[in-house]
Amino acid sequence: MAPDESVVQIDGPWTHRAVHAGGTRFHIVEAGDGPLVLLLHGFPQFWWTWRRQLVSLAAAGYRAVAVDLRGYGGSDKPPRGYDLPTLAGDATGLIRALGETGAIVVGHDWGGLLAWTMAVMNAKSVHRLVAVGAPHPLRMRASLRSPGQLRAGAHAFGYQLPILPERRLVAHDAALVGRLLESWSRPGWPDEESARTYREAFRIPAVAHLALEYHRWFGRSQLRPDGLRYARAMRTGVEAPTLQIHGALDTCVLPRTAQGSGRHVAAPYRWRLIDGAGHFPHEETPEVFNAELLGWLSDPEPDR
Repeated sequence: MAPDESVVQIDGPWTHRAVHAGGTRFHIVEAGDGPLVLLLHGFPQFWWTWRRQLVSLAAAGYRAVAVDLRGYGGSDKPPRGYDLPTLAGDATGLIRALGETGAIVVGHDWGGLLAWTMAVMNAKSVHRLVAVGAPHPLRMRASLRSPGQLRAGAHAFGYQLPILPERRLVAHDAALVGRLLESWSRPGWPDEESARTYREAFRIPAVAHLALEYHRWFGRSQLRPDGLRYARAMRTGVEAPTLQIHGALDTCVLPRTAQGSGRHVAAPYRWRLIDGAGHFPHEETPEVFNAELLGWLSDPEPDR
């Protein structure tokens, strides 16, 4: 029997609530008071990936908010709207619904691509940008011509097929989700509890299908008018100070795919490669990650 949305209501030093933005209900988890930091997760995860950052950011004087993206966890699961411009609109609306005009936006994987998109299409909503395991979307598009990244991202090509990929993802209690997490990370991660938590959340009805809709839009839109319009729009330089963090052992998005994203940033830019971490540095090496993040946030001139 598939679990319901209650499996993402995980207790901790934070609070859960629903926030409506643009007609969509989002499940958010928040901790602390101060400048808003919006945390956007990736695939195949949900808000819980930021559990350690919720604690560290709150302790450092920030209001940290982690959200389940459209289609995930406890948020609404509409059949459409999984293109990056719509998702950027979701996040911008969420910032306003939280009572702010802008935020520090931290995004991992798909959340990172979404954060890059916000910084261009909704520039005033992003005070600072942190991209984790996520190249600039134009670097990601260009990587489709790189044999190394094509091999690393072969799973995404398989996701273009209908029906079958989502069935595989949830088969045997979503065992494939656990294998993906393990194959993209450093040896020894995830532990059994983390893998089980992500597997359970991915078995919530509709999550597997809608999570793949992100991949399907990105793949299928490459030569469509909507995808070409998106690519043209993304040529505008990012005006927000940007920190890009990548795991040196990342086998999902290769470090060389992410490097070079700084050419799309017209503001102070910092690149950090974390040794001993794979695709999930904020979970695999949280102390190192948190030190980089908090050090950069506290730096009034973050250009080194």
